[in-house]
Amino acid sequence: MTQPISPPRDSADKVAPSVATPPAWRALVGRADVRILSLLGVLAALVVIGGITKPDQFLDTRNLQLVLTQASVIGVVTVGMTFVITSGGIDLSVGAIVALASVWATTVATQSYGFGGILFAAVAVGVGCGLVNGLLIAYGRMVPFIATLAMLASARGLALQITGGQTQVVTVSGILDLGNRDSYVLGIPPLVLVFAAVTVIGWLVLNRTTFGRRTVAVGGNAEAARLAGIDVRRQRLYLYLLSGLCCGIAAFLLIVLSGSGQNTNGNLYELDAIAAAIIGGTLLTGGRGTITGSVLGVLIFTTITNIFALNNLQSDVQQIAKGAIIVAAVLVQRRSASTT
Repeated sequence: MTQPISPPRDSADKVAPSVATPPAWRALVGRADVRILSLLGVLAALVVIGGITKPDQFLDTRNLQLVLTQASVIGVVTVGMTFVITSGGIDLSVGAIVALASVWATTVATQSYGFGGILFAAVAVGVGCGLVNGLLIAYGRMVPFIATLAMLASARGLALQITGGQTQVVTVSGILDLGNRDSYVLGIPPLVLVFAAVTVIGWLVLNRTTFGRRTVAVGGNAEAARLAGIDVRRQRLYLYLLSGLCCGIAAFLLIVLSGSGQNTNGNLYELDAIAAAIIGGTLLTGGRGTITGSVLGVLIFTTITNIFALNNLQSDVQQIAKGAIIVAAVLVQRRSASTT
């Protein structure tokens, strides 16, 4: 009986090198997000520039706390904006919603309900505006640009009507106490802690839940998402509700930060939030979004603003610098998209 012929031992030895596992450091580098690392490099470079130009002021603990606190308000708005842009939408009304929520929450009638009344009013107004946006876009089939532009104008007008152009000063001690240094936790302002919590929750929702996967699917190809069983209209409604919720939270943080409500609050927040999301790696066409990148974008813009202010540079130069960064980020996106 013929015995099966086994392969030579050296042939197996020749196959082994091709299936050898790569070194651990190569796997780590392969998993690293080059864009995130680039943003971290830009942020580090800005810190170095600030430390060189104004070492005593920029690196002071209070100044760094100020940078993080200022980033918190627009940062919360940017988290919501990232979800909307990832789905292929846009929200031009976030700044106006922040203004409306802040003035509605600081009227004399609202302040009579204390801390809880102010917080509830700010969040409720934000969610209500988001609901209107979502219904118009998802079920009214309006273009997001037009629907949110209409909300921008309406919310600004209503905020002006409520205040009469006057600043509404907060008198509730519980709100004012949050802005004092005595309320800091291990040297971290409460507003920064809220921003961190919103960021972590946003990251988990976008990257680890069905809701996040549906958001990416709708942004990538809405028709394919519908054929796959996703209720696209309901998903879009939820996303604008989420954006409105973030605006309400940001309005409350702004009230704590400024101790007042004004119809001019949130001016150009929509542009800052969109810009931060874009340079962070979120595609304007939808289908890809990153909370981490968006947060880094917010920190970069806030740091630039702080450095310019400390060096007494004109605001127009600051806006030119921001515009150049946005253009560079979009060009990088287009180049990376064409090479994939």
